[in-house]
Amino acid sequence: MADTRDDAALRTLVRGLVEGLSILTHRELIPAFEYLAMPPVPQDAHSKRERIALSFSQVPDARLPLVGHRVLQQDYFSVSASMRLELEDLLWEREAPHEIVKKVRRDVARALDLADLTRHHDPFLRLLDRLWLREEPGPSFEDLLNGRRAVTLVDRIERHVFRNPGDWSTEELFEHLGVFDAGSARVARFLEGLVSADVLLDDRFQESTATTINRHLRAAGAELRKVGDEEGYPRYAIVSTRSHGNRRPKNLIFATLTKPDIRFRSSVNNDIEIVGGDPKDLLVYDQEVPMTGLRWCDLQDWWQSTRHFSSEIDARTDLYQRLLRSLPHNSPGQLNLFTAYHQVLAPSVEFPALLPEVWLHWDHQTVRERGPQALLNSRMDFLLLLPDGQRVVLEVDGSQHFTRDRGRTPDTAKYARMAAADRDLKLRGYEVFRFGHDELADLNAARRLMAQFVPDLFRRFRVPTN
Repeated sequence: MADTRDDAALRTLVRGLVEGLSILTHRELIPAFEYLAMPPVPQDAHSKRERIALSFSQVPDARLPLVGHRVLQQDYFSVSASMRLELEDLLWEREAPHEIVKKVRRDVARALDLADLTRHHDPFLRLLDRLWLREEPGPSFEDLLNGRRAVTLVDRIERHVFRNPGDWSTEELFEHLGVFDAGSARVARFLEGLVSADVLLDDRFQESTATTINRHLRAAGAELRKVGDEEGYPRYAIVSTRSHGNRRPKNLIFATLTKPDIRFRSSVNNDIEIVGGDPKDLLVYDQEVPMTGLRWCDLQDWWQSTRHFSSEIDARTDLYQRLLRSLPHNSPGQLNLFTAYHQVLAPSVEFPALLPEVWLHWDHQTVRERGPQALLNSRMDFLLLLPDGQRVVLEVDGSQHFTRDRGRTPDTAKYARMAAADRDLKLRGYEVFRFGHDELADLNAARRLMAQFVPDLFRRFRVPTN
């Protein structure tokens, strides 16, 4: 469940910041509202402050993180370093970061050689400025009288780390920065920054530093893992060690209107070919799924490229309508869940793609032909491929899942098979969330449910919300 106190704190902070839009003209407020994902408010007889307050009051809690991220990215008004760090903490901690306890942080600090981390002065200070450095008090009255300026943390870092190497250890630097008392999300980003090519400028040091950190970080159930390349250098991210065994999907067969008639073009490479029926009756996503997961924008780019759309908007609309057509006509609950999910997350396209009617198993024979050895629950209602190889299944259960004779007679055997299939999915690394059809019986109810469930789900699985 979402912490309403966190929502209240985030709303209070973001409200205070968006008041900075008052420096704009009435005309300039229109694109500013659109960029910040805030509802438009016509000028009419409202003052600028009234328009800003009215627009922000209509932002639902589910969209608050998006507005917060946009505030950090905008250039309409300035945000102080202290306010930026405070807002980042509220946003990042909503992502349910891997908990990195104080002992693990100290063990990491004691294991790292500060001289190795600070080989390059400017890149290292830029990392500290981005994640740790707040505004500091100006000089005191006595300092002003004597022509002195206040000594800042940057001054002390320059003196004890760069001009006099050896004065401070890594642990002492971390102490001065506040690493041991900060939220886990900020610490995770700091460790990722320390092993980035922007700071170390040498892939050998990147690898050796990541190895040193991982010796202690794995005690927190996480590790720094290579997740891609950036300008020829490896890019590291902190990921859960629990999902280490999850392989990236090779073929995603989804949005099917009929059972696919397929064959292996190459069993060695696991390449498949659609050989029967209309290929338009099913979709096969054969691109590599990145470690960031499969997002709607990735799916849209694939659709636009393979269907040769010149317009992003046309591709987006066509893809959405095609996915809608794959949903079973006898399950309004599935339709409402799919629709509400997208309504809650609009207008962003960076959210995880909700894949409907995904084939988990495929057998060229029928259940009748295969008999007791048939694979059960061959299709998933919905699949989300989330960051770091995490896989989430959403199922909508109507009475047909546990009754027979069109809902008139309880069927415990059918329920037992469903429970067994769930256990099998979980053992394969999937997380399963089930919804009762009655929860999604109408679109308004589904929208309320998704507005609560989706932010909690993303926080649980550390899905970025910007």
